[in-house]
Amino acid sequence: MTILDNMFGPIEQTAEYLYQRGATIAAMSDNPDEVCKLYERAVELEDTHPGALFGLALENDRRGNDERAIELYQRAAASFPTNVGALLNLGLIYEDHDQFERATRCYDRILESHPTHDRALLYRNDSVASMDEHYDHDREKVRQQIAGVMSIPIAQFELSVRSRNCLQKMGILTLGDLCKVSEMELLNSKNFGETSLVEIREMMTNKGLMIGQLAHQKDDADEPIDTSQYSPEEQMLLERPISDLNLSVRARKCMTRLGLATIGELVRKSQDDLLECKNFGVTSLTEVREKLVQVNLSLRGE
Repeated sequence: MTILDNMFGPIEQTAEYLYQRGATIAAMSDNPDEVCKLYERAVELEDTHPGALFGLALENDRRGNDERAIELYQRAAASFPTNVGALLNLGLIYEDHDQFERATRCYDRILESHPTHDRALLYRNDSVASMDEHYDHDREKVRQQIAGVMSIPIAQFELSVRSRNCLQKMGILTLGDLCKVSEMELLNSKNFGETSLVEIREMMTNKGLMIGQLAHQKDDADEPIDTSQYSPEEQMLLERPISDLNLSVRARKCMTRLGLATIGELVRKSQDDLLECKNFGVTSLTEVREKLVQVNLSLRGE
């Protein structure tokens, strides 16, 4: 500071002098307002001064002024040579705002020039992992919302006795089941006529769905089950969501991938059907079997 104090004249009005003075005060005392004023004056004189831009960005970052900090970090990172600290801090702010792709690009820029930079490597790995987790969470949330609608039992709707009986005999228990069957398959069912079809179309439309919209996903190996042989209590059990089985996270994710929403849909699957699902192994299969045994049910073919 003594050296700076002994400088007089035009040099006091240069961006470098103001930056050095601001940086010195920042290191020696707790006077952020004065530091900000010096950095601001430096940037006004030279809007590409990397040190002043980074210092001012850091002060705004500490105060929670994220928008201003991001702008200044970006300008500091655009200078040559690039300020590594600006890229690191910019990446961290992006992560705070769930912008993991942008954060990863910041760390990649550092690694292009410094391939072994420990913090950049660490932050990049964390950002990529968070990005995958974030996207998986979003996709899972959407899948759960869709599964929630698909798993609504048909028994909750006021259908005619004829329509309800026909659907029951075809093993159609939920709205999801109706999405996987075509109108022609319904009409080919005994005692199922145009009146019943119109009634069910209206029910599906009210839920934003269509009969047969997922017919292309129908698994030929899935055999309809005649639920008319079951007691009302057993039929209610088949209509319950798979979540009631309290499966592990891995097993639940596999159920979602297979598009299974209810226990009734699960018992139509064979062990081979389940094992074909990615990450579903023998341990998960054993878990599912045990959970079904607890409610006196089993997989198809067992």
